[in-house]
Amino acid sequence: MSRSLFLRIVDAVESHDDYFRQKPDAVGTLGASPIQKVVAAVRMLAYGISADFLDEYVRMGESTIIECLKHFVKAVVEVFGEEYLRAPNAQDTARLLAINSARGFPGMLGSVDCMHWKWDKCPVGWRGAYEGKEDGPTMILEAVASQDLWIWHAFFGLPGSLNDINVLRRSPLFQSLTSGTAPQVEYVVNGNKYTMGYYLADGIYPAWATFVKAFQHPQGNKKIHFTMAQEAARKDVERAFGVLQARFAIVRGPARMWDKEDLWYIMQACVVLHNMIIEDERDEEDDFNYHQEGAPVLQPMDYQRRNPLVLEDFLKIHDEIEDRSSHERLRDDLVEHLWAIHSSS
Repeated sequence: MSRSLFLRIVDAVESHDDYFRQKPDAVGTLGASPIQKVVAAVRMLAYGISADFLDEYVRMGESTIIECLKHFVKAVVEVFGEEYLRAPNAQDTARLLAINSARGFPGMLGSVDCMHWKWDKCPVGWRGAYEGKEDGPTMILEAVASQDLWIWHAFFGLPGSLNDINVLRRSPLFQSLTSGTAPQVEYVVNGNKYTMGYYLADGIYPAWATFVKAFQHPQGNKKIHFTMAQEAARKDVERAFGVLQARFAIVRGPARMWDKEDLWYIMQACVVLHNMIIEDERDEEDDFNYHQEGAPVLQPMDYQRRNPLVLEDFLKIHDEIEDRSSHERLRDDLVEHLWAIHSSS
């Protein structure tokens, strides 16, 4: 990350948590500075190294470095989580729709997938619940990412024995949609009007109206072209996972913490810092800048329903989300839409 972003984080966590302020000890000697403590935590996140590897570099003890890491990730989530872990608001949704429409996918809100993080210190009694397709116990991160690798949704903590469908059933991904607080979406594909955004997903996800999947065995030029375009665009979330692991090696290697809460804060903090770096490195002249300085971030109450959602409406929205016929109709319209773009070019 840039020096200016690093100093911004140092100032924010120092103001939020008194632990990072430099204080004298019992004999009047000043302790570690805020920069020392933040450097220790960031280097552990970035390089995935053990605490005793840093003791000579930052001039602190092993237990103090681990304590710095726990305080740092919690402070980052509490200070920056509301902004950098938010779901797309009305402004964000409009930008996402504009960007993805230019890519040939009108109505697309991002790509969804899951990533496993190996848990090296998983208690023996829990290993059966956390062991799945990966080698050893893992914890799962479900994420939605856009083309610029911004992670709009991060749901972490479920055991690795679950698959993507089980995680989806427990995920709050569609919570705003079922509660009636999601931003309004309206777009046209192949002459047909739709009012529900969708995510690109791989083959394991169910055939819902909110997912667009590739054909398993495409037949004909149109479906083959659509499958290639869908698989290329769906790689956004895979690229986001790769960049997240490259920036923060702690989530690439095995987790060496015992407490699940500590692991949750570490993963959330890495996602927050990842989004902050993306925002800091983004071209200021970009027309699709997700965060405008001074522009208020809309909250759900700014566009939620006037009347409370009753049970009948809640069940109706659930049925609309899980409608297989809508999924097939939208996919067929996208096949024709992408083929028309390909033919005209």
